[in-house]
Amino acid sequence: MIKLPHVVAGTSLLGNLYEEMTFDQKKAIVEAYIQANGLPAVFDSAGKYGAGLALETLGECLRALNVSPRDVIISNKLAWIRVPLITDEPTFEPGVWKNLQYDAVQNISYNGILECFEQGNALLKTYTAQLVSVHDPDEYLAAATDEADEQKRYANILEAYRALFNLKQKRLVESVGIGAKEWRAIERIYNDVKLDWVMLANSLTIYHHPPELLAFVNRLHHDGVTIINSAVFHGGFLIGSNYFNYRPVSADNEADVALLQWREKFFELCSRFKIKPAEACINFATNIPGVTSIALNSSSPKRTKQNIETAAAQVPKAFWQEMKVQGLISSDYPNV
Repeated sequence: MIKLPHVVAGTSLLGNLYEEMTFDQKKAIVEAYIQANGLPAVFDSAGKYGAGLALETLGECLRALNVSPRDVIISNKLAWIRVPLITDEPTFEPGVWKNLQYDAVQNISYNGILECFEQGNALLKTYTAQLVSVHDPDEYLAAATDEADEQKRYANILEAYRALFNLKQKRLVESVGIGAKEWRAIERIYNDVKLDWVMLANSLTIYHHPPELLAFVNRLHHDGVTIINSAVFHGGFLIGSNYFNYRPVSADNEADVALLQWREKFFELCSRFKIKPAEACINFATNIPGVTSIALNSSSPKRTKQNIETAAAQVPKAFWQEMKVQGLISSDYPNV
């Protein structure tokens, strides 16, 4: 099993997710994580984040802070490659990334994933990715036009993994994993590819934790697979933002009403128990057998430090009992 710290630093905000920060602001966030977490520092990034901007900025920040490559572990989730921007805004996830100078396109195949790996290391410059994976294979499969296209896409994913395990065999990377939002896609791939680690995004949270997913996590745990829980705030929505899983939420949208009602009850309960919503989200997401680490993003150095401290905080059992009583989590949920 891969040894990782309790908190892995997410880097999507370095790629101008939701807002554009200055380089000094980004550097301060990276520095705050290193100071609070210690070395080695572990960062999770992807070519998709800001069309490579997050990787590029992470390398620049680490160099500015004089951090040795020996003291850094970088996870690069591969599948998207930087290309010239020829439209008014990037074509991937429009409206989410701010002031980008490049676009990004999916590139999943044996040679495509190697190209992503090489470009990622070129953007990092001094540093290299030791943990690699195929990013968003669930979205890649969901974009299939028919069954034949879906089968072709799945074959491309398996070829991409063949390339990644060849990199591992050559000792160019340390481990191979997966990062995806739809856990069923992870399960399908895991049946064919014995992964070293799994990153679950937007799926194993205080808001969403179906028993079938918990059973799969238990299987991974039994098999010795390292499990990283990510995006446990659902894009910030559970701690107050207007985005849920990277899409805007509106009270005028009938599909969002139940979501907003859940959050209102959750906030009221947190206030009653004098618990910050982030504390409840992080505590829930980490106290699941098999979950070794949590990937957290922050837009400020202060919150970066608080996130690491919060990951070690405990939440009283009375709070979880009331969550069950109010139907905010399942009444038979076993891990709280």
